[in-house]
Amino acid sequence: MHIILAPDSYKDALTAREAVNAMVAGIRRALPTAQWDACPMGDGGEGTLDALVVSTGAQRRYQTVQDALGRACRAEWGWHPATRTAYIELAEACGLQQLAPHERTALNSSTHGVGELILAALDAGAERLLLMLGGSATNDAGAGMLQALGARLLDDQGRPLPPGGMALLNLARLDLDGLDPRLADVVVETAVDVDNPLLGERGASAVFGPQKGASKEDVARLDAALAHFADKVTETQGGDYRDLPGSGAAGGMGFAARTFLGAALRPGIELVMAQVGFRQRLEQADLVITGEGRLDGQSLAGKTPIGIARCARDAGVPVVVLAGSLGDGWQLAYHEGVTAAFALASGPMDLQEALERCAELLTDRTESIVRLLDSVPAHSP
Repeated sequence: MHIILAPDSYKDALTAREAVNAMVAGIRRALPTAQWDACPMGDGGEGTLDALVVSTGAQRRYQTVQDALGRACRAEWGWHPATRTAYIELAEACGLQQLAPHERTALNSSTHGVGELILAALDAGAERLLLMLGGSATNDAGAGMLQALGARLLDDQGRPLPPGGMALLNLARLDLDGLDPRLADVVVETAVDVDNPLLGERGASAVFGPQKGASKEDVARLDAALAHFADKVTETQGGDYRDLPGSGAAGGMGFAARTFLGAALRPGIELVMAQVGFRQRLEQADLVITGEGRLDGQSLAGKTPIGIARCARDAGVPVVVLAGSLGDGWQLAYHEGVTAAFALASGPMDLQEALERCAELLTDRTESIVRLLDSVPAHSP
């Protein structure tokens, strides 16, 4: 039996890599002779970088950059020398989880550190960039990134704008003459896990601003600031991507990536599967085990287990999902290629216990599944 282990992370409990290790322990208990392919996954959110590094064998590199509040932080990025590809996870530079709750300020947080990571990749000789936009603490539509890459955002007195999305209300001139020329020779792809536009009721400020510290009044002001920025960008660039699905990802970083870096915005799981050669791996597989913290009807929007299942369905490989919990509408996953889905909890337990025992429970469920499948006799067609 050849099994692909392709989970996402289990939020607040296990990284995707740790989840794979827990699954491997279950396989070893059930069927030591089984072969497995460790393929931790992600859909563009936090932890996707680690999954890509493990699954592709990329090098881990580190760079001191500014965090969302301008403080020095050590950020990891991935380098795949064979393909000259850099993997950059926005959350490493300006992630929400890096800030204490009282520090979160959507008004003034900046993506400057992401630009610094891109510069490090360019210095390494990158020919391709894969940007992962989940988990941001920012709402500046990529303005900080642009400034780090050499652009100037000026007010009506010719002064550089301070960091943050709110400052964009005072943007009078966008000067791109100093933008790093090496960007013109790099292919950029952007992994997004949402399809929100830049502005409006479903936009970056309204939907994600509150979790980044924005009040109701702040949301209105930020939306106006990003609209003003989009207007100025249109005057300068000619194109207008404010309504593009995914342009609102990471506080408008999707908009900046498409507009200034020429990036294609793609569902994160599709990009990750392409990077790790998932379709090729399926050619040898008898089973795929995937999972994440929760499986429900909203997972169909592009979460990892559904992307895995759709791909495996095309290859005729069964897929089992092991989820921390099964929420409303999870049965819809059966229509997307999921063969079976199970919640991890073995009995009544509170959330804290479930999180603490996640690895143990994942091992137990994997063991049960492999024992069951191994007991079913193979039948010739």
